[in-house]
Amino acid sequence: MANGQPHLNGAFYGPSIPPPSKSYHRPSRGDGGCGCCGCLGCLCNCCCGCIVNLICQIIITVVIVVGIVVFLLWLIFRPNLLQFHAVDASLTQFNFSTANNNLHYNLALNITARNPNRRIGIYYDDVEVSAFYESQRFSTVNLSQFYQGHKNTSLLSPTFVGQHMILLGTDGISSFNSEKSSGIFKIDVKLNLRVRFKFGFVKFGHYKPKINCPLKVPLTSNGTSSSSSSSSNGVFETTKCSYDL
Repeated sequence: MANGQPHLNGAFYGPSIPPPSKSYHRPSRGDGGCGCCGCLGCLCNCCCGCIVNLICQIIITVVIVVGIVVFLLWLIFRPNLLQFHAVDASLTQFNFSTANNNLHYNLALNITARNPNRRIGIYYDDVEVSAFYESQRFSTVNLSQFYQGHKNTSLLSPTFVGQHMILLGTDGISSFNSEKSSGIFKIDVKLNLRVRFKFGFVKFGHYKPKINCPLKVPLTSNGTSSSSSSSSNGVFETTKCSYDL
């Protein structure tokens, strides 16, 4: 050509295109699992790593084993709660003196303790029975130790006799006078027990259940009621006791 330029055949050559850059992705622990350990899925989604995952598996295994053992023990023993009923009461004296705040009382009770279990015997190591009026304890007696066999009912017969100072206040004195007029007194009897269980030749446990018996006891004199104006006609009604939690 006249200007001395090389012939390019009419094509245009731009700047060169750089090669594509390579990106590297480093997988996290959660992407591909642990490799050496399995995964518990949703049960151990909080676990990350083989050691923590293994701990989760051990804990779950222990929980399952303990649950199976407890279920098998329940099938063997079939434990049922002890049952208590106040079946009879005799109140021949219940007088309160406002002069010295002394309560004079003479109360005798019959309370049944029922062991409904077929394979479990009960050792009653301590039997403490307390009587309360207007939430104030006025007497406590301790009964003898005894053993109760399977499917057996025992009779507890505490007797409260004497006098004790209690502070009733205005409302308490008003309640006492009202109950004295009706001839029926609301007396709470509570049992504090310490028991052990026996299965075959094995003795186990040291439990301290507390039993509450809210009673309505008619005042009697020489075996007859001092008042017959109540709904029960002055006759004591069997009362089911409950566990005091």
